[in-house]
Amino acid sequence: MIDIVSPATGDVVAQVPRGTREDVGRAVAAARGAQAAFGRRTAFERAKLCHAVADVLQSRREDLARHLALEQGKPLKAEALGEVDVAARMFRMAAEDGVRLEGAVLPSESPDKRIFALRRPRGVYGVITPWNFPYAIPTEYISAALATGNAVVWVPALTTAGCAVRLLQALHDAGVPPGLVNLVTGDGAEVGDETAGHPGIDAVGFTGSPPVGLKVARRAAGKPQLLELGGNAPTIVLEDADPVDAARRAGRGAFWNAGQICDSTERILVHRSLHGPFVDELLRVAAEFRLGHPLEADTTLGPVHLARGLETIERHLEDAVRRGARVLTGGRRAEGFATSHYFPATVVDRVPPAALLNLEETFGPVAPMLTFETDDEAVALADASPTGLVASVFSADLRRALRVGGRLRAGIVNVNEGSAYWEPHTPFGGASGKQSGVGRLGGRHTLLEMTQTKTMVVDVGEPE
Repeated sequence: MIDIVSPATGDVVAQVPRGTREDVGRAVAAARGAQAAFGRRTAFERAKLCHAVADVLQSRREDLARHLALEQGKPLKAEALGEVDVAARMFRMAAEDGVRLEGAVLPSESPDKRIFALRRPRGVYGVITPWNFPYAIPTEYISAALATGNAVVWVPALTTAGCAVRLLQALHDAGVPPGLVNLVTGDGAEVGDETAGHPGIDAVGFTGSPPVGLKVARRAAGKPQLLELGGNAPTIVLEDADPVDAARRAGRGAFWNAGQICDSTERILVHRSLHGPFVDELLRVAAEFRLGHPLEADTTLGPVHLARGLETIERHLEDAVRRGARVLTGGRRAEGFATSHYFPATVVDRVPPAALLNLEETFGPVAPMLTFETDDEAVALADASPTGLVASVFSADLRRALRVGGRLRAGIVNVNEGSAYWEPHTPFGGASGKQSGVGRLGGRHTLLEMTQTKTMVVDVGEPE
């Protein structure tokens, strides 16, 4: 067994089995056996099952959220309860999207032929998920898989595998057939690698960092892949924007979930003329985030989840300061807590373009600011990162914002809203040529990714 340790308290909050490659093989066999019958169920039967899962999740909302807060570190009231709600809502959306997933009837050159393009499940889906949203992100894949008739072999991040056990228990208690969704906990380098490369896995879904995503892609070569990788989201604040509104939205995007979101506000590019009022408001936003134990009702900023995540934050800050940046607030681990994982909301000004804070994803509660003079300069700074997932543009001129946003190499551009804003039914994924993944998650878009088109031609005989 493997101990799961809370970043908030340092206590062991769960134990999970240390899975092996052989366990993955057993899970694949179970999934293969269960999928054939489940894939023949109607979309309406599968939708009913998805609604049943949502009902169970909602009935266990408090318990699921409390464990999430302890195991991952996000504040119970401000964030964890909402994540459980999102997970339940995704199952309901998958249910409704599944019964509306359409095929097509195509014209034929022959008068006695009828051509049908049907949506069919891919089969057994290997799903590998991260720790930052241990209920919501797996649910994106699993709900869509169930709604479309797939079976799943699921490898969660080890540090939040206790949440995974609770989520899977809810699925089984809701009536998900045995063997249809299989959980394998363990070292990702072993069980994740085996899942991606196993010949019995028909398709692979992965959410995580670009380096690990590249390894998954290589292991799953030749299989359909749905990869949602990292981001380094730039927020561009043009000179005609409202600096107070932009600072509040960008700040919330930088500090929510301790900055541990793939679409967090990672870089703020502010026109020089707005620098002063923007900085003043951003500092007020940072001061409003209360660092504390995730179970305390007034906590709005919990601990950073991983020790190596803290090391990345510190390395990026050290590099920026060495290059001339100024830390205006925060910037070092907080004292007086049960662990060393507590890091306050941090604002960094005058970050040079060559700094790691601009070029790499920090994944922490840090709001770095750069300044620019022209739209061309802002676009160049924004696109300097190798990732291209989400970006944000603030301007009072909608046409100008659309022009600038249209030039950015990002899969999603939010206008007059922070980069971290996303609704679960909308398509989410990276720009081609960037290191932010392949395919689109979100509502029916996930269902389309997890199905394949099967063409059937029928000869109806001589025409009348």
